[in-house]
Parts: sequence; C-alpha cells; structure tokens
Amino acid sequence: MHDVAQRAGVSIKTVSNVVNGYPYIRAATKERVEAAIEELGYRVNMSARNLRTRRTGLITLAVPELSLPYFAELADAVISAADAAGWTVLIEQTSASRERETEVLSGRRRHLTDGLIFSPLALGPDDIDLFTVDFPIVILGERVFDAPADHVTMNNVAAAKAATLHLASLGRRRIALIGAHEGERVGSAALRTEGYRAGLAEAGLPFDPELVGEAGLWHRSTGAETMSRMLDDGVELDAVFALNDALALGALHALHAHQIDVPGKVALIGFDDVDDAKYSVPTLSSVDPGRDQIAHTAVELLLARIGATGDPAPFRKVVPDSRIVGRESTGDVAPGEQGRVVDVQQGGTEEVAPIIVG
Repeated sequence: MHDVAQRAGVSIKTVSNVVNGYPYIRAATKERVEAAIEELGYRVNMSARNLRTRRTGLITLAVPELSLPYFAELADAVISAADAAGWTVLIEQTSASRERETEVLSGRRRHLTDGLIFSPLALGPDDIDLFTVDFPIVILGERVFDAPADHVTMNNVAAAKAATLHLASLGRRRIALIGAHEGERVGSAALRTEGYRAGLAEAGLPFDPELVGEAGLWHRSTGAETMSRMLDDGVELDAVFALNDALALGALHALHAHQIDVPGKVALIGFDDVDDAKYSVPTLSSVDPGRDQIAHTAVELLLARIGATGDPAPFRKVVPDSRIVGRESTGDVAPGEQGRVVDVQQGGTEEVAPIIVG
C-alpha cells in the first residue's frame, strides 16, 4: 500500500479509502490510485484485513431449495446486492430439514461469516428461542414471526386475495386453489389460503372444499399431479390459483395434457413471478411479491447490523410492495404481448424493540 501511495503521489490513507470503496474521493485521485494498483499488481491482504476489522467480508444465505426457481432467483438477487456493497455470499441449502436449519443457527460454520440471511421452513413459532443468537441475522418468509431479529416477509394474505379477486373480475366463478397444506397454522400455504378465502368472500363466491387441492412440496410435479387428480375426479372449475409458480407450471402441463384451453376454458394464475412465467405457453400470470426488494432490503438490514456500534437499534419488520402481473394465462394480454400490471398491494415497515443478546 505504501508503494501504491508513492506511485500515485497520495497518502496511504487515500489508497485505503480507494481500496475500501470510500465514496467521497475526487475522480482524478481515484483514477491515479487505481492506475498505480494495476501497474504494481497490488492486492489487498484479506487475512490481515480480517484480523484488523474482525470481519470476514462474507455473509450466509440459507434457503430451503435452490432447484425451486423462486429461491434460485432470490439467491441471485442477494448475491448482486451484496456484491454491490463489496460483500461475498456463501449459500447454504437446508432442504427444509429441521436438523440442517438448526445447524444453520448454531453449527460450527457460523464463525466463517459475519451474518446470516435465513429462510426457514422446518422451524416454526415454537422454535423462537433458537433465534436468540450472538450474530447478526435477518429472517425471511412466513414460518417464524416475533423472533429477536430483523424480518423481511411478504404481503401473502393481501396478495392472494387480490389474485383471487382478479380471477373473479374476469367472470370466473369456480376458482380452484392448488398447493394447500391441511392443518398448517403458519407459513405461506396457510396465509395464501386465507387470502384466497377472503377473496372469494369479497367476490360473493362460496367456499367449496372440493376446489381446494392439497399438495406437499411446491414443485412442478406436485402441481401437475394435483391438477390431474382434480380433473380426473370431475371437479368443475373455470380458474386456478396456484400458490407458487412451480405449481402453476405443473398445473398448466396437466391442463394441456387434458386438452383444456388456457385461458379460454380455465384461467390460471401463480405466485412469485419467476422468470419462467414469461416463457411458458401461454405466458403465466402471477403475483410479484417484490422478490428483488426482499433481497436488497435483507442485505441492507444485515450489513447495517454488522456495522452497528453502540446500543442496538429496534428490529424492523419489512413487507415489500407486491403486484399482480397479468399475462396470457388469464387473458390479460394477447399472445405475444408483455405482461400488464393490474393491481398493486402496498408494503410497509414496523419497528420492534430489540432484545439484547448476552
């Protein structure tokens, strides 16, 4: 660093500021320092920096399953947001296993990174004590509320209600739901089913248990199996709300296999607005829950906790904006046209008093 400072004609502190991304540096000075770095082949000694700052420069993102498009795209967005701030992301896949999710919170690898963004599926409200940890953490999703941590969730009930009302506004009266989890009290399935029932009630449509399709893991295969089972059983329906896009794409496959026109005879909408929704045939209408906002907010909250000094700030619960993107599968656009935003649900932020750990 001393050599770089001599070559560029600046102080060592200025070189340090450039290397660490300090924003308030004159462009000409920054260019001289970067040119000197390139000429001399200087590289930051990360081991020395980590010893000095007591930070690794790494954060962990723990998600259930990267084979699901939503989590793959969420991971991509988290990596991009962290990279823009100069941080690297370590990905852990928990496979929705209680043992592996517990390991994420207390395992031997925790010291390798400076903080954790965690989307639990196996852990729930009875496991709140496990989230009292001595490192920065941000929780994603709908399985765990009221934990001593920042939390970024979705507007599940309102968004599912809006999706159901959207189908009803198209004149659909037998709206099926695919992806329910019988007996679930918390989680995405329970909240989105609640929104579905609220949408039916507001539209003046009766709730019919025959129209609710149970599914285990939310995969394309389970969506296809559930849709096929309902069709083979002779369930009368003219619309389908699938609780995620993987289920919806599977349901679309089953509808094609049964030679049912979409959206002519059955309208279809999913949830998550993954990239595949733009390329199915027909293109898939979906709820956009604000995935990119979720990723950027989670990284922002975590890095703020990592860099915080003094008394802890109140924990924050953030609900991003969500919207419905209407495409061909609900007849909102003609074939070949891009999706049309047809409804918006506003998010918000709440503050919760922090719990001081240990």
